[in-house]
Amino acid sequence: MTPPFGRTLCAMITPFTPTGALDLDGAQELADHLVTRGCDGLVLSGTTGESPTTTDAEKSALVTAVRQAIGARATIVAGIGTPDTLHTVELAREAEKSGADGLLVVAPYYSRPPQDAIEAHFRRIADATNLPLALYDIPARTGTRIEPDTLLRLAGHPRIVAVKDCSYDFLAAQKILSRTDLAYYAGCDEHNLALYAVGGAGCVSTAANVAPGHVRAVLDAFDAGETARAARLQQQVTPLIEAMMSNGLPGTVTAKALLTTQGLPAGPVRPPLRPADRETTDGLRAAYDVLTAA
Repeated sequence: MTPPFGRTLCAMITPFTPTGALDLDGAQELADHLVTRGCDGLVLSGTTGESPTTTDAEKSALVTAVRQAIGARATIVAGIGTPDTLHTVELAREAEKSGADGLLVVAPYYSRPPQDAIEAHFRRIADATNLPLALYDIPARTGTRIEPDTLLRLAGHPRIVAVKDCSYDFLAAQKILSRTDLAYYAGCDEHNLALYAVGGAGCVSTAANVAPGHVRAVLDAFDAGETARAARLQQQVTPLIEAMMSNGLPGTVTAKALLTTQGLPAGPVRPPLRPADRETTDGLRAAYDVLTAA
């Protein structure tokens, strides 16, 4: 099955100006850079894109600007998830108007609805536009799991086509892969190769912001039948993944710190997030330099 949104997707950061305003020129430059270096899909306004602190108008403008920059060279998946079903429907319709190819919809957070309410939430959003949906299962942030049985039922909807998996439940992922046609994308970079090897569609990668070619190379090697090389390449990128995701800071903070050292558009993070300090940035850069020297 051809992955619905591509194979190597970047969970792209949202560039801001030094004063914290949306940097559309920077977003276009970064999007072009990522696609040129191997990403065949971009996820905008996801967790790494600081969606909780961008406005509805900024989200729409971001999709429009990136579409202009990359044309048809890569897919655009717009993050639209909120804890409010009606608000999410509105964002879905605006993303469709702005040129998105698909929608990323996180489980409604904070209110912790039961599974039948989560299912109804996703179905209502899927019925609101003609765009395909990827459901985003990240219970560590939402407080609510999309249970496997719920995913099995939702797989029957014609526009619910994919899952971005941050559940850390590898057995459940394989269960759903074996019983549905849902495209499973690794949402945690340490699982990129493992999930791909058991039938996953690819990855939605935070590390791809700073090392898109390295993230793609892992999947390329596996597709070429070079499984030992794929494993070696995944192992090489693991120290960077660990530096970016395991130091107590969100990936958007570490990605922006590293992009800044590369001279690429990033800018500050918006409060309540705070930028990485110098020691952390130096450690990130050291991990990146080791990877690129390999």
